[in-house]
Amino acid sequence: VKSETIHGSKLWGGRFVGDTDPVMEKFNASIAYDQRMWDADIRGSKAYVKALEKAKLVTADEMNQILQGLDQISDEWSKGVFVVKPGDEDIHTANERRLKELIDAPAGKLHTGRSRNDQVCLYKIDVLCPGYTHMQRAQPIRWSHWILSHAVALSRDVDQLQEIKKRVNVLPLGSGAIAGTPFDIDRELLRKELGFDDISLNSMDATGQRDFVVEFLFWASLCLTHLSKMAEDLMLYSTKEFSFVTLSDAYSTGSSLMPQKKNADSLELIRSKAGRVFGRCAGFMMTLKGLPSSYNKDLQEDKEAMFDCYDTVHAVLQVTTGVMSTLKVRDLTALSPDMLATDLAYYLVRKGVPFREAHGISGKAVFTAESRNIALNQLTVEDLSAVSPQFESDVSSVWDYRSSVEQYTAPGGTAKSSVAAQVEHMRTWLKKLEQ
Repeated sequence: VKSETIHGSKLWGGRFVGDTDPVMEKFNASIAYDQRMWDADIRGSKAYVKALEKAKLVTADEMNQILQGLDQISDEWSKGVFVVKPGDEDIHTANERRLKELIDAPAGKLHTGRSRNDQVCLYKIDVLCPGYTHMQRAQPIRWSHWILSHAVALSRDVDQLQEIKKRVNVLPLGSGAIAGTPFDIDRELLRKELGFDDISLNSMDATGQRDFVVEFLFWASLCLTHLSKMAEDLMLYSTKEFSFVTLSDAYSTGSSLMPQKKNADSLELIRSKAGRVFGRCAGFMMTLKGLPSSYNKDLQEDKEAMFDCYDTVHAVLQVTTGVMSTLKVRDLTALSPDMLATDLAYYLVRKGVPFREAHGISGKAVFTAESRNIALNQLTVEDLSAVSPQFESDVSSVWDYRSSVEQYTAPGGTAKSSVAAQVEHMRTWLKKLEQ
């Protein structure tokens, strides 16, 4: 009864029996870092219960009880008196647990048809930020679009690792030293017993090749290159100059001299480990390059390279998970009108102007603004008309960052619908991995 009570309080309880392993409980919990999202969670819940009432899934009285309860929880968070309890797995569980304490039964209806996945995505999908090419501001994008760009690269790494596993899962046992074995060893039996997919075709190749090590070392190098790129982005974004994100103190260090410093050491170490792993890969490749056929003692270098890379990748993935899980995104104000120069060209395209011509006209508008030392959106309709008569009064609609990102609705774009489709694709991919 005790275990059912404990699991019944979780948002994923019901079908689980018995207590969660304490280590897993701690490993799985995110309340320690996501409680900062209390305000967003409550606002999302208040909007959602209104939708539930409109759908006739809760009564007006139940809706009002829930709204009043959420207001009280909000007040507790703002005053710093909200008590997080051991069973609070995350911010959603904590708020719903407290709501049940306050209003009892109606609280259970708040989660109708809702998942924590769509709750957490709600917080970052509407944040806009500059997109960069050549480290220069390019076009407005969604912050979630940036995150997904790295998630997609990492998903390729996962897919590639699975492909490598299938390719290298070949049994060498029974190959002897070079010529094979003279005894009646059932290699097919060995294959089945040891879980290999195939048997090595040639005994000389089997004992003298380390392609499986090289493939893993290259995979690790590429995976950490992807993580290094993400770390480099975040290092820039966490500087005072950018101020897009704030790293958790758990993944930052200070300075022994300068009290104000908050250094992104975790990100710098992720970046450095990519070099370490690639060094192992290149070094072992050089070892293989000079070898004649079959086994040579040089091949014992494979173990140090393999194990070091495995340990390094494992550690980097853990740190990266921690960094990304605790990362705080600021209210971004870094968008600037010059980033809408392409939109100015698109405005003309929609008026029937060929893109190459529209691009040149937009460039002249940018030059005009720069020569007057004013922002692009400070050019009047008259100013723009002097550049091209195609500009009319409705050109003012261009100066809207949200409208800018919303035009990229094609698959893979940064419009909200496109980003949501990417998220759904990644969720489907993850579910397939779990099968």
